[in-house]
Amino acid sequence: MKSFNRYAAALLGLVSVTAYAAEEGKYVDFNGVKIHYIDRGKGEAIVLLHGGTSTLESWVRTGVVANLEKDFRVIAFDARGHGKSDSPRDPKAYGRQQALDFPRLLDALKIERAHIVGFSLGSSTVAQLLTLRPERFLTAVQVAGAGRSPAAANDPRIEVEAAEIEKDCVSRSRIYRQAPPHAKPTDEDYQKRVAACRADVTFDQLAVAASLRGYKDQAVTPEQMKAVKVPTLGIVGTLDHTLKEMQELKRLRPDMKFILLEGVSHTGPTGIQGKPELVSAIREFIASQRK
Repeated sequence: MKSFNRYAAALLGLVSVTAYAAEEGKYVDFNGVKIHYIDRGKGEAIVLLHGGTSTLESWVRTGVVANLEKDFRVIAFDARGHGKSDSPRDPKAYGRQQALDFPRLLDALKIERAHIVGFSLGSSTVAQLLTLRPERFLTAVQVAGAGRSPAAANDPRIEVEAAEIEKDCVSRSRIYRQAPPHAKPTDEDYQKRVAACRADVTFDQLAVAASLRGYKDQAVTPEQMKAVKVPTLGIVGTLDHTLKEMQELKRLRPDMKFILLEGVSHTGPTGIQGKPELVSAIREFIASQRK
């Protein structure tokens, strides 16, 4: 087990930065927490934040990076505890600290402001960052994730899902909760997911469980959400389990542009990250905000 001592300085918010290249991408070190990222293309910077239990490869695999890098500088990184980034196993290393890796990375790359797009967990991170570091945004795009209210951040199901990941590498209840109503996975599907997870050498189930437990430190109040002034696009599918919370976010922020995609779910074959409408919406929204 990795020692927690190497992360203590980061938890205090005293961050020193060392960046260096590696064959599989690039890395930046925030006081002992090494973050893996890719940096492609030229132009205005767009930072992509992936979903929970996923990696930056979700943006590559779905073609979002290839599309956007034609006209933008596209940066995507593995959130701490995920992919090729370091994996602290204490929940205190996540939550707000996970969110603050975004401005730290901008500082390391000498970028003052960027467009930021977050999916699911990444969208909750965007919601928190809009209250913590709004000055670092050009625009924000929240994909299938409205941010965590205090009640959602302390939902008992988080501990259930974290415990399942610790034990089985994947959370059965999380998979079923996020699946569209017409495509609930079978037990055979679940067992395949378990086998694939255990075969993934980059997946640290204890760190991912700690990341989930860190959700308690991601709470954003309705008052904070209402006060956001950064131009924001919210986008979600009609089959997504986050639909109601995204609609509530739109109610709190009537100024927010809101797009609803018919027949689109959170994950799976109809998952929103793989839909061409998503990247088109991102492009159109950014273009609409240019003076």
